[in-house]
Amino acid sequence: MNRRNFSQSITDSSTASIPLEEELSSRLLTLIQKEIPIPTHYDVIVLGVGSMGSATCYQLAQQGYKVLGLEQFDIPHELGSHGGQSRIIRKAYAEHPDYVPLLERAYQNWRSLESATGIQVYFKTGLLYCGKSNDPFIKGVKLSSEKYQIPVEELSAEETQKRYPQFRLPKGYKQLMEPEAGFITPERSILLYTEQAIRQGAIIRTREKIREWKRENGTITVVTDKGQYHTKKLVITAGAWGGKMIPGFSKHLTVTRQVLAWVKPKKWNDFTLGDFPCWIIEHGGHDYYGFPILPEDKLSGPSGMKLALHYPLGDPTDPDAVNRKIRDVDEKVLIDALQLLIPDGYESTLTMKTCLYTNSPDQNFIIDHLPGYDKDVVIAAGFSGHGFKFVSVVGEILADLAMNGHCNLPIEFLSIGRLK
Repeated sequence: MNRRNFSQSITDSSTASIPLEEELSSRLLTLIQKEIPIPTHYDVIVLGVGSMGSATCYQLAQQGYKVLGLEQFDIPHELGSHGGQSRIIRKAYAEHPDYVPLLERAYQNWRSLESATGIQVYFKTGLLYCGKSNDPFIKGVKLSSEKYQIPVEELSAEETQKRYPQFRLPKGYKQLMEPEAGFITPERSILLYTEQAIRQGAIIRTREKIREWKRENGTITVVTDKGQYHTKKLVITAGAWGGKMIPGFSKHLTVTRQVLAWVKPKKWNDFTLGDFPCWIIEHGGHDYYGFPILPEDKLSGPSGMKLALHYPLGDPTDPDAVNRKIRDVDEKVLIDALQLLIPDGYESTLTMKTCLYTNSPDQNFIIDHLPGYDKDVVIAAGFSGHGFKFVSVVGEILADLAMNGHCNLPIEFLSIGRLK
C-alpha cells in the first residue's frame, strides 16, 4: 500500500482561518473549572463527559439541576469511541425499527443545538445503501422506511450509475437512497454540548480519574484521584470503560478495536461534500461505510475521504491497553473493498486511526436504571458502533430517568431486563 502520514493543518495556509473545533476547544478550556476546591455536593453527577455524557450534562443543567461532570481525559479525545470527524445519521434504521421514534427526536434535538449555538453540526448529504436484496441490513432499511413513512428511494442499477458513477457495484445489488440522511460532527457536538452545559451552570472536570463510587444511606459518594463528591443521583456514561464502572456489567459489554482510514482518491473533486453522498455497502458479509471529503476551511480533522468497516466482532481489547499501531491487515481489508466497489476512490492512504466499540450481546443499546439502587443510578452503555447519531436524544432520556425516574420516549426495548 502507498501510505504516508498526512497532518496538514488549516492554519498552514496564510488565508485559512483557525478550525472551528480548535476555537471551541480553546473557548472550553477557559470555562472548565480545574481549581480545587469546588463544591462537593450535587443533585446529580455524570461519570464520563464524552458524547452521551456531554449531552446529559447539558440537559440536566438546562433544567436547573446542580451538575458535576467528571472526565478522565480531555474533552474531546481520541482514546474512546467519539473521535473521527464524522458520524452517519439516518432514520431508516435497519438495526431495529423501534429506534426510529428516537431518531425523530434526535433530529429535533440536533436542530435545537444548532439554533442555540448558531453552529452547524448536521450535514445532509443523502445516504446510499447497497447490498443483496435478501441481506438483513437492506431488508431492515426497507422495513423501517415503510413502517414510519421515511422517504427512501429505490434506484435501478442504471439510475445509480447515472447519479453516482463513482460506484461500481456487483450485479444484482439493490440500491436505496435516503435523502435526509447525512452526518453529524462528533468533536464539534461534544464541545458545544459541554460548553452549553457550563454556561447553564454545570461544573465540568477533566483529567480526573474515578477511583470508585458507592451508595450508602441514600447518598452516592464518588471518589476520584483529586477529590470526593456526593450526590443523590448518578449517571454513568463511561463508554468503553462502562464495564469497569458499572458493577457486575463487564460480562455484558465487549470492547473491540476498530480502524478508520482517510484516503486520497484518484479524482479528488468527484468525492467532495456536495458531489458525493455518505454510503453503506454490504459486501462479502461485511458492512463498509464512508463519507465525502470534507472542506478543511469548515470542518477540522484528517484530510481525505473517510471509510471504515462496521465490525462489532473486531479484536477484543482492554480500553486501558489498546494496540493503537496500524497493522498492514487493517489497511488491506479497507483498501481492497474500496478498490473493488469505488475504483477511483483510492490512490494512496493519508491517515489511519483506531477507535473503540462497546458491544452489547445483541448489539442494541443498554439504557436503564441500574438494579439495586432505587432508581438513583442510571446507565447508558453498549452503543455498539451505531450510537452517536442518538447523542442528542440520549442526553434527554438520561436526564429524565435520573431526575424523574421515567422517560416518555419508547426505550423499553433497550432495558437491562432483556439481558437476563
